[in-house]
Amino acid sequence: MTLSTKNRSNEWTDSPEKGMSPEGFIGSSDRKAFLGRCRRMVIKVGSAVLTGPRGLNRVMIHRLSDQIAELRERQQGREIVIVSSGAVASGLRKVGLTERPRTIPHKQATAAVGQGVLMEAWEAAFDKYELLVAQILLTSEDLAHRHRYLNARNTLETLLDWGILPIINENDTVVVEEIKFGDNDQLSAMIAGLIGADLVVNLTDTGGLYDCDPRLNASACLIPVVHRVDSKVMACATPSSGDVGTGGMLSKINAARKCLASGIPMIIAPGKERDILLRLFDGETIGTLFLPKKRIYQGKKLWLANLPKPAGDLILDDGAATALQKRGKSLLPIGVREVVGTFGVGTPVRCLDGSKKVIGVGLSNYKSSEIDRIKGHHTEEIEGIIGYKHSDEVIHRNNFVLADEAIETTEGERDA
Repeated sequence: MTLSTKNRSNEWTDSPEKGMSPEGFIGSSDRKAFLGRCRRMVIKVGSAVLTGPRGLNRVMIHRLSDQIAELRERQQGREIVIVSSGAVASGLRKVGLTERPRTIPHKQATAAVGQGVLMEAWEAAFDKYELLVAQILLTSEDLAHRHRYLNARNTLETLLDWGILPIINENDTVVVEEIKFGDNDQLSAMIAGLIGADLVVNLTDTGGLYDCDPRLNASACLIPVVHRVDSKVMACATPSSGDVGTGGMLSKINAARKCLASGIPMIIAPGKERDILLRLFDGETIGTLFLPKKRIYQGKKLWLANLPKPAGDLILDDGAATALQKRGKSLLPIGVREVVGTFGVGTPVRCLDGSKKVIGVGLSNYKSSEIDRIKGHHTEEIEGIIGYKHSDEVIHRNNFVLADEAIETTEGERDA
């Protein structure tokens, strides 16, 4: 099938493409100048780009390493973090499998074999430029705990200061559903927020975001720029993924939402095209650029907004839901109707309204068992019920982010 190269009109953007916005973010008319100012970036490479019928595509890895080395050479001090998929796909042929494993033990065993193959290939590709690489394997638990999150950031900052290229992947050998990121699209968005990246480039096997599935409709139009991910943009996505990957376009759009909330631009681009990175930084209008208007969150609230999986849920009454959404208030125990899950003090939890719609995410000041006892009561009753009062609030407003801006993981994203 020949895909259409037509571009959708600017109905997909809700701000002008030219000039600087009031918040200081440049428009998309001069991509070369805009991208040229990006000093720190995350490049995510999907399994569909890195693998082929015979397993790991080492030629593709060398082509990408050539471009990354040149981008570093063009701008002294440019820092690049690679989020590399491909461990399971790399292990398939090595262990003699013909299709992706279906059981968790088989996936983990295949990843254990493939991760070594994958890292060896990246190391060999950068060795000719005398560039050192470092392997970092993470699970969502590593970023869900604030102290481990900061430790991961400190490690990455040190590697970048030393001029070393971190190569990150989800730790598939130990991960289970409860501690999965979902896929490396989500991981790349979280890493970008973690290190304060200027840009995320998501390399995949499609040309970008289209107004409908280009594999099914030859007249599909590429959307060149998106400023805000709304229901219209989400409707363009498909959750399906390839034979060797786990994330479809829906996953990439959800990753873009996380990036936009962090004030970080993201590009979805065709990773298999020749010199794709160099052409992007030369200003070619390739793929889809997600361009933020402003940074919504930073610091602790940025961490909260990008959490992969909160530990539990609090179902609220209508008054509490309105107070959080409309008036920026803290959550008091009298507004809690139901507690779902088991969690401790300082744990991230979701707040839901009576219809189970997510309002936002916040840090709990009490254990789930304590909230279950004080729910529906006034703050002056807390000490009499549980024997002490840590604070008046179940969740303080300074430790809470709204779901309209803190992007929630959808069921389609988890299945992708």
